[in-house]
Amino acid sequence: MSSGLGGLNKSPNGVVIGLVQLQLPSSVKTKAELRARTQRVVEMVGKAKRNMPTIDLVVFPEYSLHGLSMDTSDEILCDRNGPETAALAAACKTHKLWGCFSIMERNPGKMPFNSGLIYNDEGVEVLYYRKLHPWVPVEPWEPGDVGIPVVDGPNGCRLALIICHDGAFAECAREAAYKGAEIMLRTAGYTAPIRNAWKFTNQANAFQNLMVTASVCMSGTDGTFDSMGEGMFCNFDGEILVSGSGRPDEIITCEVRPDLVREARVHWGVENNIYQFGHHGYVAVQGGATDCPYTFMKDLVKGEWNLPWDVKHKDGTSCGFAPPTRIYENGRSV
Repeated sequence: MSSGLGGLNKSPNGVVIGLVQLQLPSSVKTKAELRARTQRVVEMVGKAKRNMPTIDLVVFPEYSLHGLSMDTSDEILCDRNGPETAALAAACKTHKLWGCFSIMERNPGKMPFNSGLIYNDEGVEVLYYRKLHPWVPVEPWEPGDVGIPVVDGPNGCRLALIICHDGAFAECAREAAYKGAEIMLRTAGYTAPIRNAWKFTNQANAFQNLMVTASVCMSGTDGTFDSMGEGMFCNFDGEILVSGSGRPDEIITCEVRPDLVREARVHWGVENNIYQFGHHGYVAVQGGATDCPYTFMKDLVKGEWNLPWDVKHKDGTSCGFAPPTRIYENGRSV
């Protein structure tokens, strides 16, 4: 499968996605600076549409508004229905374009959530996600508590979103696929040391689940950190369709084909891993084995996760955060 020259030759069944390797901002500390960053993202929505008129969905990286300071000051936190998100939604409606965005979400009395939102081309919120796996011990964000939602996306695709470190866990991609996602977005603020892992996890998440992955990082430097950009589209066989450079504000585009994902999931025998995971050995036994042979899954469900080695870092003190005192019960912190 080709990329349709990045979407220039859009097919009736195609979905054209643009990944914005947004310039990493210097530290955002005030409401005025947050407004300026929001306006910059709004401007880039328009650029994406002008850059590729066939585009269906534009995707911005994690930390687009806030940068990499890990600042939890209330001054720069956002609300799900606040002025920043209203501006982003309005940009989607103005340019008749679906958009995926990142905010650090206010969570009164607790640590903020690292949240992602997708709006359709009428500016209506269709997906809301809270990062399940903050990049500990570096990130202070509250663990997500809304699961991994899957929604109907542009041109009838099934769409999911995970954020940055989530993609290092095979289980996140599997959950998205199991719930029907044909395209999984991954937004990130990763810096250069993660470069190799970024590439092979994006490919593996696609291949193991017969799913398209579309992933993008912030790009450039804020004077301290260097984000790598390197947006990439991986086809359901793990092949990289399009990859970006490290150039800030570059928008890389690709046409992906959810209809071919559906075809592969139905007709593949060899390497139909998303099916065979729950029906292993079906050549030998009727319907395959459908039990759960994995100790780690059973232990996690029972609340008995116990690694057979000692772990040194179990809180954020190595990165300057005080040890937490709240506990997590029934899917929420208390």
